[in-house]
Amino acid sequence: MEVFAEYLARIDNPQHRTRTEEILTWVSEKFPTLMPKIAWNQPMFTDHGTFIIGFSVAKQHVAVAPEKAGMIHCSADIVQAGYTYTKELVRIRWDQPVDFSLLEKMIRFNIADKADCSTFWRK
Repeated sequence: MEVFAEYLARIDNPQHRTRTEEILTWVSEKFPTLMPKIAWNQPMFTDHGTFIIGFSVAKQHVAVAPEKAGMIHCSADIVQAGYTYTKELVRIRWDQPVDFSLLEKMIRFNIADKADCSTFWRK
């Protein structure tokens, strides 16, 4: 988690910082083979050099970005969780619980779907 220390330290709101750290720690522990990194000023996780999932912090929410294919694959679960979303990201409001089973589903899908991917982003 050292790779995320500076990013987390810049989150002014202590509750937002704690929630973000909780999510990043969960991903690190649940998927220890994923590589944590900061890119484009955001925490993310990669597998064999390809993007798996990324996160960013906003005033009203934490955003989860599993790429468009991950969004499509999990769209019904995203709606069921009560999260708002766009084509590229899911918004988890600070006052909403984190659906870790949904995060796990997104991550597992991307790991499997991108197993043979040789680029950072899907083409």
